[in-house]
Amino acid sequence: MSSAARGETPEVNGTGAVADLTAFQRDILRILDRENHQKGLSIKAELETYYGIAVNHGRLYPNLDTLVEEGLVEKGERDRRTNDYALTDDARDALDRRDQWVAGGGE
Repeated sequence: MSSAARGETPEVNGTGAVADLTAFQRDILRILDRENHQKGLSIKAELETYYGIAVNHGRLYPNLDTLVEEGLVEKGERDRRTNDYALTDDARDALDRRDQWVAGGGE
């Protein structure tokens, strides 16, 4: 069982791999891949549209914090009340490798 499935912080092995991330965390990365530099509420709105259910702050922000801790998302400030989230280069590389693997051409 993966660490993410056990509810622990996923191991990202230093290379930016996304294999141990939850689907919810990968969906956040995909949202930022489509349109980088978003505020949390924009990410939340896109997730709610995709899932068709309300996504509460208690689910979204801890997952964003995990992605920041893993070096896959950068967290900055837009203003005193609003954070800005953006993909790191490691995240982009990891998503590219995953796409190649899903397409059958990965390592």
